[in-house]
Amino acid sequence: MQQHHSYDDDYKSLAIHPYKLMLTLILAGVIMLFIGFSLGYGYTVITNDLKPIQLPWIFVVNTGVLLASSYTITRANKAYLDDDTEAYKKALYYTILLTALFMLMQTVGWGLLFQQNIEQAQGPVRPYLYLLSALHFAHVLAGLPFLLLFYRGAKKRMQEPVSVLVYSSAPETRLKLRLLTVYWHFLDALWIALILLFVVFWFVG
Repeated sequence: MQQHHSYDDDYKSLAIHPYKLMLTLILAGVIMLFIGFSLGYGYTVITNDLKPIQLPWIFVVNTGVLLASSYTITRANKAYLDDDTEAYKKALYYTILLTALFMLMQTVGWGLLFQQNIEQAQGPVRPYLYLLSALHFAHVLAGLPFLLLFYRGAKKRMQEPVSVLVYSSAPETRLKLRLLTVYWHFLDALWIALILLFVVFWFVG
């Protein structure tokens, strides 16, 4: 008699799932990269006795937008586990909209920085804000296609009870959604850390 072969059977012998390992390595690399540039910013400010960068207000406001997107993707996870099709689709849709809004406001923030003419006022510390915020922007942008794929999959495959059951019970989909949520929370934490870095240096300086 032929035994049923499931997705989980392929990885039961592994200590950690390859997707989890890949995400862990990516996040560890990103953390090291941002720590390096943050230390470079602090060293440049202190050793050259420079005035730290004053963040445009929109950078702080944008923190709320990113936190809201983190909340909606968490709601998407809950709706997925509860087989709540409409709530799942809506949560993914709102996450995509908030992500697009974050990127738009980030672009506006960079425009405000140019208007402040900070290249003359703060010299070599200017590139750090552009670099750090651009790196974060790139990682948000990298996650957007995965959000779109999940939303497209939900719209296409969650139509009637049978297809909803098949889609919502797929271990691979469940794992990928959970890992994407972890990645999104990580981006939140990273952004907050960056904001705090520049705010603390501004008040200390």
